[in-house]
Amino acid sequence: MGVKRTVDPEKDFAPPTFTIKELRDSVPKHCFQRDTLRSFSYVVYDLCGIAMLAFGAWHIQMLPMYLRAPAWILYWICQGVVCTGIWVIAHECGHGAFSANRTINNVTGWVLHSALLVPYYSWRHSHSQHHKNTNNMNRDEVFVPRTKSFRGLQGKPSTPAWIEDSVFEDSPLYNLAMVLGQSLFGWPLYLYRNASGPKYARGASHFNPNSVLFRPEQFWSIVISDIGLALTASALIAAGIAFSPAAVLFYYGIPYLMVNFWLVTITYLQHTDAGVPHYNDDEWSFVRGALCTVDRSYGWILNVCLHHIQDTHVAHHLFSQMPHYHAMEATKHLKKKLGKYYNYDGTNFLVSLYQNRKYCEFVEDTGSILFYRNTSMPISPVN
Repeated sequence: MGVKRTVDPEKDFAPPTFTIKELRDSVPKHCFQRDTLRSFSYVVYDLCGIAMLAFGAWHIQMLPMYLRAPAWILYWICQGVVCTGIWVIAHECGHGAFSANRTINNVTGWVLHSALLVPYYSWRHSHSQHHKNTNNMNRDEVFVPRTKSFRGLQGKPSTPAWIEDSVFEDSPLYNLAMVLGQSLFGWPLYLYRNASGPKYARGASHFNPNSVLFRPEQFWSIVISDIGLALTASALIAAGIAFSPAAVLFYYGIPYLMVNFWLVTITYLQHTDAGVPHYNDDEWSFVRGALCTVDRSYGWILNVCLHHIQDTHVAHHLFSQMPHYHAMEATKHLKKKLGKYYNYDGTNFLVSLYQNRKYCEFVEDTGSILFYRNTSMPISPVN
């Protein structure tokens, strides 16, 4: 039993007043420079890792029977991490942070994202709106909190999400199942029907060129995204015929689910926390929204393999065209400038994933600055 924070994050909260120019001036100018060759070196690095892991998996059948299952599990975990690194690079292409050349960004991003069954242009368009409207209750594109009335919880207790009971209380198996379901299948559900998206676009598909998510002039770019997915699906079908469906599942399918896990875990924890507010239009601004992101360390190995997308996300939301290889340096300077407005959580990310899924249940229906709440009655109330 216990409390995640000893200070009420809602008490006397004052939104930040920094301007984007003030924050930009606090970061060395070279951090904004994009080096195409250096960016490609990370692509080569990740592709070599993927090839080496696949080569190792090809020899698993040579191991003693009792070692094969652990070896496959190790391969799935490691390949999922490395492929998520490729996803991060493709995501960087969508922001124009990979290269100063727009064509290089788009071609590279389309190839890499298509290989991971991600519709490059479709997601780039909606993700751009997320960056422009982060933590705006009416215009953000992903992980938009549901209100208490939407959840149908009128008349229920409304406990601040930062007050916790034991992490193992209140149907832990149910909460664990919800975490796993969200982590493994939340990403394709978001692409297919905009799960966790805003009211105006619920049910909209990233695969539909006529979706409300897109403008009419974006029609053909969405089609090009779908063509990329079709090519990858065709290659997987051909591989299944040439080798076996089981081979495709083991070498690609399960690592793909692991990529889904990392994507949802990273993005969910970057934007969901008991101490981070959401704003209605009257209090929202770009800088306020961007500073509602949370940096989290996943340990040195994962931080490096995931290209620091999870522990430099505040810098990324402020300056999305900044290459990832400058983000660590930029973060050091931003931390000094931001002070108490820099959000960092050093809790183990798996614990945070469970806690946030359990406690960050809804926000109130009214108000300009909204913090997550839940219906749990705390075992140990805070004095």
